[in-house]
Amino acid sequence: MDARFVETLTPFLPFLHGETITEDTPLRTYGLDSMQAIELMFALEDSLGVSLPDEALVEETFATAGNLWAATRAAQGADAVTATTESV
Repeated sequence: MDARFVETLTPFLPFLHGETITEDTPLRTYGLDSMQAIELMFALEDSLGVSLPDEALVEETFATAGNLWAATRAAQGADAVTATTESV
């Protein structure tokens, strides 16, 4: 997980209380609800310049920080492939 991802995620976890976010951090336990998950998705798209697919908006994606990071990284890869394909 990179610093920008963690920086974007942290405000959405009101019960984190300064603990370190790891890949195993359970997002719901630290206060992420379904409405915030949607807002977080948009925040990640803006801060990281990715477009998360609608299919990523499922409970499993938002279960842990690691799952969400994996979905974000997959979207970054998909965006790079799309950009390369469009420029050809």
